[in-house]
Amino acid sequence: MAKNYKKTKVAIVVLTINSLKMVKEELSNILHLDTKDLEVLCVVVDNGSTDGTEKELKNYTLNSIKYKYIQTGKNLGFAGGNNIGIKYALGNGSDYILILNDDMILPNNLLTKLVGFLDNNPKVGIVSPQIYFAKGHEFHKGRYLNKELGKVIWYAGGKIDWDNIYTSHIGVDEVDKGQFNKITKTELASGSCMLVRRNVFEKIGYLDEGLFLYWEDADLSQRAKKAGFEIYYNPVISVWHKVSSSAGGSGSKSNDYFLIRNRYYFAMKYASLRTKFAVLRDTIKLMLLGRDWQKLGAKDALMGKEGAGPWVKN
Repeated sequence: MAKNYKKTKVAIVVLTINSLKMVKEELSNILHLDTKDLEVLCVVVDNGSTDGTEKELKNYTLNSIKYKYIQTGKNLGFAGGNNIGIKYALGNGSDYILILNDDMILPNNLLTKLVGFLDNNPKVGIVSPQIYFAKGHEFHKGRYLNKELGKVIWYAGGKIDWDNIYTSHIGVDEVDKGQFNKITKTELASGSCMLVRRNVFEKIGYLDEGLFLYWEDADLSQRAKKAGFEIYYNPVISVWHKVSSSAGGSGSKSNDYFLIRNRYYFAMKYASLRTKFAVLRDTIKLMLLGRDWQKLGAKDALMGKEGAGPWVKN
């Protein structure tokens, strides 16, 4: 008698808010993913959209892929919204959870490649693929030849400047010529697309909801590493990111507030004493001399305010 074959359970958690057209395009991509030997669940978490998303997606179907729509009723931020989906996925027995922005273009073999990598590397807790700018979403659109579009790198691994507490993407703005084709350990997985092993969440907990927006992937990566998991960048598979489509870009109010506030929290949690003093000095300076939302973010950082702060009220 043949043995019963247990398929690996994978959940895709997609967080969205007022991005109906974009998330439907992504669901179309998900529909065509290769799911061989996998049992796949797609969880769309809606952070209180008012653009008809609930009406369109509540009863959506993805053929052989199981589907669940969850309406949170309000903006819980990146961390809070994704945690709703992660907890649902874990409750349904998922072995791996793919956290995925709603503005990604996916190749058909995304799941099989990433899951296969984690299956074969039990010490790895989190893996992110190579991420390109989607065509037309490059930071410097006039810099590239037409044939280079779609091959401009947004993420080829991540690093943390521990002397100053800034995160950055390796390879950003470079045209891919094979210079980042090696599978490597990295300090920072990308929250826009990262596959996380179930026991990472079981061991270290969920995304930090106090951060609300930005720095959550850096915080999760650090907690995972401290718990003994490895973090990897895997360029065997690539996705395309419609950068800044779902959130404010550089200099936006959300950037000014959350990047300043959460950098301070990250520094106080992980940095050396010398660096903590440097970041404290920077934060005080921004509270006095920064742009309006930088001032507010710096002030709230020093006061220890977490979560959405004043953001969802504006």
